[in-house]
Amino acid sequence: MKITDITLDRLRLRLDPPLRAAWDPEPRRHFDATIVRVHTGDGVTGIGSGDTMAGFEAVKHLFVGQDPLDIVRHVKAIETANFHGGSYWPLEVALWDLIGKVAGLRVATLFGNAARSVPVYASTAELKPPAERVESAFQAREAGFRAMKIRIDRDRAAEGVATVAAVRDALGPDFEIMVDLNQSWRMAGDTAPATDLAATRKLVRGLSELDVFWVEEPLPYHDLDGFRTLRADNPGVRLAAGEMHHSVPELLRCLEQDVLDVYQMDVVLAVGMHRARTLGELAQLKHRAFTPHSWTNGIGVLANLAVAAGIGGGPYFEFPFDPPGWTPRRRDFMLAEPVTVTAAGELAVPSQPGLGFELDEQAVAHWRIRD
Repeated sequence: MKITDITLDRLRLRLDPPLRAAWDPEPRRHFDATIVRVHTGDGVTGIGSGDTMAGFEAVKHLFVGQDPLDIVRHVKAIETANFHGGSYWPLEVALWDLIGKVAGLRVATLFGNAARSVPVYASTAELKPPAERVESAFQAREAGFRAMKIRIDRDRAAEGVATVAAVRDALGPDFEIMVDLNQSWRMAGDTAPATDLAATRKLVRGLSELDVFWVEEPLPYHDLDGFRTLRADNPGVRLAAGEMHHSVPELLRCLEQDVLDVYQMDVVLAVGMHRARTLGELAQLKHRAFTPHSWTNGIGVLANLAVAAGIGGGPYFEFPFDPPGWTPRRRDFMLAEPVTVTAAGELAVPSQPGLGFELDEQAVAHWRIRD
């Protein structure tokens, strides 16, 4: 079997009203998705998505003509290409989808088959005042979610804590709350500094009193001493990070120095599926958690799910959900059916071979960006 071609469809969905994501200084007026297809002479096609694949045409020749089943070779080749400025992990996703289809197995089975479904948390996007966020938390619980992640703006910390307190008071102790401070990385062009360690220590201390399940990305990635300080200050609060950390050696250093409780590497944006599996298993061997970031589209969600369910990640899996601004239908506009949560608040691994989704080819054609 040989790879005969790799094709890209670049899609753009207009967002009206825009999504006002807490981590983005600018409202999002469109949502882009790149669909990667790996074609073979045997008629089997693997499909992936996630990052933009910008500049891929310059390295496409490294993969065409190769055996698609040589996954370790391809992971290493993607890493060499990424070193020079690309981010081509959606290609690995397409290769795993293809391998699963060839084998007649779910990708989660290839990664270990530890779980058929995983509990999810509603991962919100927008900053909302206490009353609105409480209402959305009730809606999430009615939809089956057992937990929710709330964003806090570093410039409006008191309001953010008040929002968390309101949700805790309204939904009680059995509804888990995660808090994301979005301090570890920045969108392009966002040059605002992170909140200093003293202010962050005070904020995390206040959140600990509200029994939050974890505090996410409280500091820049490089501040390992700061992470250790926060953990020592608040032994009852888990610290989570790593969603966009592209450096495997640096993530290994985090593991070796034990600075996090929850590791969140996104398999389509950060380190790929194969490397995320290794790092996730190392985290679990150290009695730490692996639960990946999944804020792309339904294909990216399923790629992250395949690794998390494969190795038994958890205890919760991220499910982007913040209606009306962000819904499964908006996120998965290129799929025949959006990825959804069960009434029991779990995300099931699809039963079909590969990653288990079907493209809506009419939607792909409709939303394709024309040059």
